[in-house]
Amino acid sequence: MTSPFALPATLSAKADPALVAQDAAHLAAVADALRAQLADARARLDAARRTPTRTGTAALERDQEVHRLTARVRLLRRFGPDVCLGRTVAADGTRTYVGRIGLTDLDGTRLLVDWRSPLAAPFFAATVAQPLGLVSRRRYRWSGGRVVDYWDEVLTPDAHADGVAPDDQSAFLASLGEDRSDRMRDVLTTIAADQDAAIRADARGTLVVDGGPGTGKTVVALHRAAYLLHADPHLARRGGVLVVGPHRPYLDYVADVLPSLGEDGVVTCTLRDLVPEGADARPEPDPRVAALKSTVAMVGAVEPAVAFSERPPTTDLVVETPWADVVLTAADWADAFASVEPGTPHDEARDQVWETLATLVIERHDADVPTAELRRALTRDRELTRMFGRHWPLLDGPDVVADLWSVPAYLQLCAPWLIPDEVRALQRDDPHAWTDADLPLLDAARRRVGDPEAPRRARERDAAEAADREYMADVVDYLASNDDSELGLMKSLAQGDLRDALVDHETVERPAPDRLAGPFAHVVVDEAQELTDAQWQMLLARCPSRSFTVVGDRAQARAGFVEPWAERLTRVGLRDVDVATLTVNYRTPAEVMAAAEPVIRAAVPDANVPTSIRATGAPVRHGAVADLDAVLDTWLAAHAAGVACVIGADATVERDRVRSLTPTLAKGLEFDLVVLVDPGAWGDDVAATVDRYVAMTRATSELVVLGAA
Repeated sequence: MTSPFALPATLSAKADPALVAQDAAHLAAVADALRAQLADARARLDAARRTPTRTGTAALERDQEVHRLTARVRLLRRFGPDVCLGRTVAADGTRTYVGRIGLTDLDGTRLLVDWRSPLAAPFFAATVAQPLGLVSRRRYRWSGGRVVDYWDEVLTPDAHADGVAPDDQSAFLASLGEDRSDRMRDVLTTIAADQDAAIRADARGTLVVDGGPGTGKTVVALHRAAYLLHADPHLARRGGVLVVGPHRPYLDYVADVLPSLGEDGVVTCTLRDLVPEGADARPEPDPRVAALKSTVAMVGAVEPAVAFSERPPTTDLVVETPWADVVLTAADWADAFASVEPGTPHDEARDQVWETLATLVIERHDADVPTAELRRALTRDRELTRMFGRHWPLLDGPDVVADLWSVPAYLQLCAPWLIPDEVRALQRDDPHAWTDADLPLLDAARRRVGDPEAPRRARERDAAEAADREYMADVVDYLASNDDSELGLMKSLAQGDLRDALVDHETVERPAPDRLAGPFAHVVVDEAQELTDAQWQMLLARCPSRSFTVVGDRAQARAGFVEPWAERLTRVGLRDVDVATLTVNYRTPAEVMAAAEPVIRAAVPDANVPTSIRATGAPVRHGAVADLDAVLDTWLAAHAAGVACVIGADATVERDRVRSLTPTLAKGLEFDLVVLVDPGAWGDDVAATVDRYVAMTRATSELVVLGAA
């Protein structure tokens, strides 16, 4: 049998059986258990799929079981022995092996504890200062499904620790310096105590994870999403977790992280994804306009903009029907408009108002007047429908916002705090030429207006069900009248509940639900320092519980961020704000940080600049823009793996393993080699300074700065 250990010759001392034999046996048992559980899950899945399809609860339960087993098979297929992260040894000699998932063998013996469980917490949180009952900890470094290195930490130096390798940091530092790829690498094994504390923090209120470049903020954000779903099984039923990233390259980069942690159900998106117009929205070119649209007050202008189309008539109307004339007074109109249930979107509330008006008219007719015919007569009354449509028209959310940017008097009415010059600045020739600054207002308008097609679909569904019910009633009456069986089974169908069960309630197709509309039980926001107050309203609308994980770095805010996190977040509507600060830089070499720190301190003197724990020996190099091709040629020839990134406003390079990004799109990513192209030309304001700092700190091994000749 092949050993799970494949240590190179340079680590022969670590291959001593006294150090690895017990682990090797345990990892072999893990591999056997995975194979057995996968075979068992596949067999049960096949059996579930072969179960005859039935209707009602049984069919639902079968589908749920198929879904559960499919997810289980997918999870087990993903892992081999490398599902094990490492192990701890307690003072009494007990070994606890920690895995990406919990695992037992077929006899029920526990082989792995899930990394998110309380039993696994000491694996990440124990330190020499606080060993948490542990003597030692071992973490594995895997490659190709085999252990190629490991590092041991003696947590209780005065205790007796058998089977510990002499060098406790080599594998750890080597793992931090591994070649990067176009996807975020697996870092679960290297999670440190400060990161783990933030991951396992309580989900009530708002947790801010503040840290400079390379401190693992994104690691915390994603692992916290997986941890919370495990810690609170009810979280998924309350809406689950939404992870919001800064841009699409970020989402692509982290796409494998949550599935590797056994979580496929977390929803990920960018702010642009929250509204249909976000896909084509361009950056707002006018800083003044962007600032005016970035406030909570401007998002609030949507409410009076919609309410303008919900004003009841102030005059009476005589409604003429074939049976009587009824006067709808101004008070009647006001009562009908006030009958809408709170929170009902404008377009969907329209039917509620009409129903109240119709009921008022019906109640003022004699009881023997056929109600259905009277209702049809009301829908044909041109004066009534014209007045109703004028005072409660169907609206379109984007049109409401477009009217603000094209009708100055309307904008002034809805945003009375604006001065005339600001109203003029917000007007534009094409009011539907959306920019990213419009997205919060578009989102608010869509939520306030609702789906204009919903009332029509509801009427069609009601009509189809009524017709189906009438048809089924005829069928049941026929069957019952011809039932001469002793038990009278057909006559039992005449019962109302059985008749209703025969009606197809899905006659009219329902639209697919908007997965990003919420509500979500918890929202994780990465690079949160960039969000405007208006953008925060988009997220608050999707999380009524106000349970947030906010991840960011004030020093990396392009628009500046002078106030404390708690003050800023309380102002936008969050509550119970707690801040966890990360200060250790695991990614960026000390040589790069030494060059980057003075750059950011010039603009943000109190920046949280983290301390790097490793050095590469490669100083930051400088050259001319003309040297770009030579720099890339040399690096690609010397490195068979890894990814380089050229960062500049207009830099475009088409080569394998080389990305070309703007400073903004590079945020949140990391690369082996980073080449800055003419950063001096990016400007000298706060945004440009932040761009240079962010771009420099994307490097995990080498940084080259190329300036103009």
